[in-house]
Amino acid sequence: MEIRELGWFTLLAEREHVTEAAEHLNVAQSTLSRAVARLERRLGVPLFDRAHNRLRLNEYGEILRAHALRALSEISAAEQRIAALADPGRGTLSVGFLHSFGGWLLPGLLAGYRAESPGVAFRLSGGAADTVVDGVRAGSLDVAFTSPRPAGDDLLWTELGDERLGLLVPEAHPLAERESVAVEELAQEQFVALERLYGLRQVADRLCAAAGVLPRVVMEATELVTVRSLVAAGLGVAIVPAPRPGDAVLPGVRDVAIADRGASRAVGMIVAAHGTPTPAARRFREFVRARHTEPPS
Repeated sequence: MEIRELGWFTLLAEREHVTEAAEHLNVAQSTLSRAVARLERRLGVPLFDRAHNRLRLNEYGEILRAHALRALSEISAAEQRIAALADPGRGTLSVGFLHSFGGWLLPGLLAGYRAESPGVAFRLSGGAADTVVDGVRAGSLDVAFTSPRPAGDDLLWTELGDERLGLLVPEAHPLAERESVAVEELAQEQFVALERLYGLRQVADRLCAAAGVLPRVVMEATELVTVRSLVAAGLGVAIVPAPRPGDAVLPGVRDVAIADRGASRAVGMIVAAHGTPTPAARRFREFVRARHTEPPS
């Protein structure tokens, strides 16, 4: 099978009309029809049901289309990786990150790097800590930004700094007017938290354990925006990243500082310890390391 003909087939399957598909592809109708006939002869089955000058994929055609789309996607990905390998100023980099980093860490890094290498595109994948770590290990991500530091010697970790954690409480909560609170004071509170596979939940659980507190988690969520909304509804308190300058003030909640010394999480970049990264991936990693290790001006 020719890659070009598979692409023609998928377009014809979408348009369901030889004339329209041929015009879009800028080929003769007879050329397109012969290409489909070759596919059908190779497979030994018809791929379309023909009625009233239109085509409909049959069950054989549906199977071929599903596999053809995956094959074409893989070829496209290979072309992008080869382009990145040949020229570090081009190609596509796969970057994973925690959802909570999407509002402050990623935008500055990507904007800075794009200013230096405008030909590089990014495929971004936000998720839980376990998800992005697994992506780097599997090779589907070139680099990821996560917290806490993952275990194992198959990953290289570059620490980029610490992010302070704070306590989010409903505005009518007795702690809402406090400037700070110790974690040990939260033993009787009900908590809203992310699910256990999220890095922030893992850090928060360790913080509570260090203070001798077993948090009573009454609700679990998969996004911080949901956690904050549940706290605003009075359903519990939550350990979340402390607000940053310029962050919007959320209605219905108050941020209270946590006095414990360990109330922070290390933010870092991970890459695979083994294998050969593309020049584009290597250049991006070096850019991130340099940006976060430069002495203050």
